[in-house]
Amino acid sequence: MSTKENTPATALPVSTRIRERIKAANKRFHANDNISDFIEEGELTELQSEVESKLREVLQSLVIDIEHDHNTQDTARRVAKMYIQEVFRGRYHPAPSVTEFPNVENLKELMIVGPITVHSACSHHLCPIIGKLWIGVMPNAHSNLIGLSKYARLAHWVMNRPQIQEEAVTQIADVLMHKMNPDGLAVVMEADHFCMHWRGVKDADSKMLNSVMRGVFLKDTHLRREFLSLLPRKEK
Repeated sequence: MSTKENTPATALPVSTRIRERIKAANKRFHANDNISDFIEEGELTELQSEVESKLREVLQSLVIDIEHDHNTQDTARRVAKMYIQEVFRGRYHPAPSVTEFPNVENLKELMIVGPITVHSACSHHLCPIIGKLWIGVMPNAHSNLIGLSKYARLAHWVMNRPQIQEEAVTQIADVLMHKMNPDGLAVVMEADHFCMHWRGVKDADSKMLNSVMRGVFLKDTHLRREFLSLLPRKEK
């Protein structure tokens, strides 16, 4: 019998226990997935401690004297907390509670929300992504409406994971389509990528702008043009 089979489950690292639950459910756990369904009570605290321990080893491998350097003695703890509780929060915590309201007045006009400031980290280099997001909604009589602040909460929940922008806008569109069931949805994001600003080509001016269109925004070119024309444009 293997050593792993002889080891009590509680003696295994918490990351191993969580990973095995996900694999047993035949689910994926990519960087931009939410895995909160597989984390049991108290395990996030354990996970944060495990990450802190591994980060301490990373700093030591970078030949940083974390024992005597007053600036880095507590860095591993701070970074572990930042990853689990803040910048990657959308990976480890369930979706925020969002109250949905029926479309009593049968609203059928274009609604635009934004700009919503969003923050993420590129899953290639874990460098910051900071940008703005605009959301267009075409409701129908059967749509659910949500409060203005809830768009931001759901967007932050998706963005607070290691992401690439192309996939992030698709995830945001998926979440809102599921919540609201509108006739159409449009999402546009413009963002700075510090994996280009800070490293590599070190181009401080480049941004990425992309969009996702669903439902009537795909079929109705006039509606799509109206939405895009109403987005604020920067002065040249």
